[in-house]
Amino acid sequence: MLQSLHVKNLALIDETEVTFGGGLNILTGETGAGKSIIIGSINLALGAKADRDMIRSGAEYALVELVFTVEDPAQIKAIQDMDLPLEDGQLILQRKIMENRSQCKVCGETVTAKQLRQLSEILIDIHGQHEHQSLLKETKQLEILDAYAGSGLTEKKERLREIFRQYRDKCRELSENETDEETRKKECSLAEFECREIGEAAPVPGEDVEVERAYQRMNNARKIEEAALTAHALCGYENSGAGSVIARAIKEIRSVSAYDETLKEYEKQLLDIDSLLNDYNRGMAEYLSGLEFDAGQFEETETRLNLLNRLKSKYGNTVEEILAYKDRALETIEKYQDYDAYRAALEEETAALRKEALALCEEISGLRKENAHMLSENMREALSDLNFEQAVFEIRVEADEEKLSENGFDEVRFLISTNPGEPVRELSQVASGGELSRIMLALKTHLADKDEIETLIFDEIDTGISGRTAWKVSEKMGILGKGHQLICITHLPQIAAMADTHFVIEKQVEDNRSITRIRELGKKESVEELARMLGGDVITESALKNAEEMKELAAKTK
Repeated sequence: MLQSLHVKNLALIDETEVTFGGGLNILTGETGAGKSIIIGSINLALGAKADRDMIRSGAEYALVELVFTVEDPAQIKAIQDMDLPLEDGQLILQRKIMENRSQCKVCGETVTAKQLRQLSEILIDIHGQHEHQSLLKETKQLEILDAYAGSGLTEKKERLREIFRQYRDKCRELSENETDEETRKKECSLAEFECREIGEAAPVPGEDVEVERAYQRMNNARKIEEAALTAHALCGYENSGAGSVIARAIKEIRSVSAYDETLKEYEKQLLDIDSLLNDYNRGMAEYLSGLEFDAGQFEETETRLNLLNRLKSKYGNTVEEILAYKDRALETIEKYQDYDAYRAALEEETAALRKEALALCEEISGLRKENAHMLSENMREALSDLNFEQAVFEIRVEADEEKLSENGFDEVRFLISTNPGEPVRELSQVASGGELSRIMLALKTHLADKDEIETLIFDEIDTGISGRTAWKVSEKMGILGKGHQLICITHLPQIAAMADTHFVIEKQVEDNRSITRIRELGKKESVEELARMLGGDVITESALKNAEEMKELAAKTK
């Protein structure tokens, strides 16, 4: 359930917060007050495209925050499957719009706008003019029928999806391996060479990692030995080593120190240095004697590593991938050595998968036809309740094997006749925008019990209706609100009268700037708002009385 909405610096909204209730939440307000901004802000928090023009003039950013309470186990699992946080059954969605970017968060963790859109499919169902128009598409009609059919159909579709995937892969394999004899000979010869090259190297899984480690270890040992030998030679007593240089310096100073007492101190310092150097050379000699470096083993390891790296550059990034490549090459040899038998077996497998897929499609089609009949009957009753008193609603399910897909092979069409004696036609040929919204409401009423989504938002549900039809729509929404949370923007008092919670959206001018505010109405204020909707700016006693009667009638209808 959508618990609250917080909006800051968005369009005409300075800052506002709304706490929604269960049942039917109605939002009303004068034309131009900013009702569309409320739905727009919810869409924004659910990952809709952001535009910097949405930021209120003078502000650095716009912020929208939605707080949901989630109790349904299926919804909780779906959220957990997305690796998103859920804190004590509460989900906080936040979207911050800045000059050149937007920032999305779920319970404080940064996410993408795509993840927000995926969340919206779990949490909320928004019906506006665009969604009503989607009802004209056959893909949407198929989706609605399948949702009505429920879990029995879903399980068969999941099985079909897997079989169809295997069938499609076999079809692709057939297409890709349709080659002439000359090409087959070339590919077979290449595969034989590749198998031979890999086979002669005989790599072992994990060997590349171990050989690389051994090489690095020995290579470092060689570098250590080379550096230590060089340092030992530089400090030794042979040739021009530091030891021999110091020895010559001592000899020279000693030869003249008898003539100058000052030189005695320098001679002593040189003797100290010579003593330290002796200690160093003795220690380094011992260190070098303890080093173990097998040049032959190093060369052997380096050669093996080069061979493995050459194979990896041709056949895969790891030994495991190289061996998998060899297996595929062996399969190529096998299939091309007896190509006719391979093709025959592949065609047989493909045909068997197609047969299995078609059998599942038949079962799915049967379920769809059965549910199409039930939904058609339910829709006739629901449409009658919405003032389509003599409407005929029909769902046609037509099978076509040539249209086999992971969804089956059915073409589903919603047909309607709103006038007695007229044949049924496709919705696009008959229904207006207002009629489409009522048809969607009727469908939603029958899908609601099968739907895990608790929150439904209706925008423009009252397009093109008035009077008795408006009352019928109001009654239907009242019924739907018993099992779901509904949020509805309306300009019709008949629908507003049915509200469990009533909000008004107002545009005010403060410091020469327009500001949109939203507030919850008490019982008396709700009646006054209905009176305004009935009679305009001047609220008369008659309008107030009519408004009170509408509220009473709505309460009885519930």
